[in-house]
Amino acid sequence: MKHARIAFEGVEQDATERDGRLLLADGRLVDFDAALWLPPLAPTPRPRTILALGLNYADHAKELEFKAPEEPLVFVKGQSTLIGHRQKTQRPAGVQFMHYECELVVVIGKTARRVRRDDAYDFIAGYTVANDYAIRDYLENWYRPNLRVKNRDTCTPIGPWLVDAQDVPDPMALALQTTVNGKITQSGNTRDMIFDVPFLIEYFSSFMTLAPGDLILTGTPDGVVDCRAGDVVVTEIERIGALVNTIESRRTAPTANATSAAR
Repeated sequence: MKHARIAFEGVEQDATERDGRLLLADGRLVDFDAALWLPPLAPTPRPRTILALGLNYADHAKELEFKAPEEPLVFVKGQSTLIGHRQKTQRPAGVQFMHYECELVVVIGKTARRVRRDDAYDFIAGYTVANDYAIRDYLENWYRPNLRVKNRDTCTPIGPWLVDAQDVPDPMALALQTTVNGKITQSGNTRDMIFDVPFLIEYFSSFMTLAPGDLILTGTPDGVVDCRAGDVVVTEIERIGALVNTIESRRTAPTANATSAAR
């Protein structure tokens, strides 16, 4: 089943997909355009931890002229980065290179501690799509991306759906695609991950507890390009859905003092 979280008539609520429309809990069917789409996560529990993988596709590592990592390259994201389907992401004033990253997201369904690889799928509630934008200007080191690269408000659209795990029989064989203004700019397949989903759950749960609602963003293949204000970016994953996002300009750049302090 495909689950959504929306605001409709001023009320935040859950919905499911029914014949190309949104089915509300009270039985009403509403058009996609009538709702404000939110990240497809239940309000409780909210994601306590958002883990994101860098350089988890060998072709992307090669594209960036980096050697594929020998163990997962991981960073943590804040909840304020998340926005919903059909929402807008701000491109900071003055930056030279901001790119999308189409990523399969794993949503943890129950407490996971010291999980064996063979049991990993039992701990997954479902999957969604993320577009994890990166501001390349601020990058210090791909092995240590700083906060301004990956933790900016509005820079991680997620959705539109949370798809039940049982409806995705093999998450390691899904086609990914990104279009910018209707032109295909990225394509790949989850089978090309360096560290697959079962490995990642085993790895993370070996030293930390994963809780229901926690998210794992699993990385992106090659084909990233700079995105400008007005661009419409669609990140799509087979069986999961197509996430639409529009870039808008942030009118003012950070002040010199603020920029210096941030560094």
